[in-house]
Amino acid sequence: MRTSQYEFPTHLLDMLREPLESGQVAVSRAAHKVIYPARFQLVGAMNPCPCGYRGHPAGRCRCTQPQLERYTRRLSGPFLDRIDLQWELPSLTAEELMAESQGESSKIVRQRVISAQERQQERQGMTNESLGSDALHRVAPLSAQARKLLLRAADHYELSVRAVHRVWRVARTIADLGAEESVSESAIAEALHYRTGFRKLDPSP
Repeated sequence: MRTSQYEFPTHLLDMLREPLESGQVAVSRAAHKVIYPARFQLVGAMNPCPCGYRGHPAGRCRCTQPQLERYTRRLSGPFLDRIDLQWELPSLTAEELMAESQGESSKIVRQRVISAQERQQERQGMTNESLGSDALHRVAPLSAQARKLLLRAADHYELSVRAVHRVWRVARTIADLGAEESVSESAIAEALHYRTGFRKLDPSP
C-alpha cells in the first residue's frame, strides 16, 4: 500500500494499540524477546474527509458517502477505543480566525494542571492515567447521578469495559482540575463529550 509521508496505513496504527494500553513494546527475534518501556502521549490529527472540506460553510465538500466511509475506516474501532480525547474542529471563517482569543492563558492552565497532578499524587501516589479498575472505585467515587449517566452511556453506545474505565479516569481528572473530591455527573458528561459520537446523550433520563 502506497502512503504519503503524512499518512499511516491502518495496520501500522493498530500496532500502537498494545503500547498505548501497556506502556511497553515487545520485540521478538528468533528465540529472544525483549521488552522496552514505551509510555508516551499520542497526539494525532486527520482531515474530516478525503478532500478536507467536509462541514465547510461554503459547501465545498464533494466526497461521496462510500469515500467518507472508506476514509473513516482507516482508524479502527479498537484503536479509537484507546484514545481518551477526541475532538472535531469546525471550519472557521477568516473573521473568526482573526478574532482575539477569550480563553485562559497557558500560564493559568499550567498551574491548574500542576495542582491537579499534585492532588493525585497525594491521594493515590500516582497520576490518574495509571489507575486500574479497583483503584477507580476507591479514589474516584461517583455520585448517584454520575453513575447513572455512565451506565446509560455504556448501554446506549455499547461501550467496551476499556472505554468505560477510560471515561471514568478522564472524569476523575476533570474533577481534580476543578478541585472536587468526588466525580460528579457533569464531569462524566464532559468526559463523554470528549469522545467523538457521544455528544447527543442527554444527561437527564
